[in-house]
Amino acid sequence: MTTTRLTRYDRSMLRLMNDRRAQAWYATAARRRLAVAAHIILTVAIGALMTHFFLAEGEPLWSVAATAVLLLPWMVATGVINGATRGLLELREHVLDERQSAERSRVLARAHRMTTLLLVAAAITLLITGGADGDAPKAYAAPLLIAVLVVHWVMPLWVAGLRAQDEPADDEALETGALGR
Repeated sequence: MTTTRLTRYDRSMLRLMNDRRAQAWYATAARRRLAVAAHIILTVAIGALMTHFFLAEGEPLWSVAATAVLLLPWMVATGVINGATRGLLELREHVLDERQSAERSRVLARAHRMTTLLLVAAAITLLITGGADGDAPKAYAAPLLIAVLVVHWVMPLWVAGLRAQDEPADDEALETGALGR
């Protein structure tokens, strides 16, 4: 960490992001991948429901209720990923050490490249559907662009969750395991 003085917010967030009580949820790479996959699925489901709400004719309030129900597990999955990364993307830069700061830069660069490819795919999709059906870009442009914006927002979290490493084993557990053999 730098010599910058930590604010109460910084100390609170640092304590929260380093709380290991929920470590069992993200202790292994398989569990972290599962959390990221669940987050992606929930994000897509919430996006589909909101798209239905805005594009469907009539008053599809059921989609708003379903979205509200899905937001709780989405927030839990977000917390699991943030815990797995120890708040890599949530903590302010001056709170991170050099290794974490470098990892944040790598995560953001990779997420930026992935989002760029997604934007290209979205533009191509709009152009192709516009060629097949003249109304398609008008009807689907806003929801598609909002979906890409949401993915742009959460992509760093997904990349960080997938790149997170296993916690090093405790020295005591290693010594006990070695003595027990």
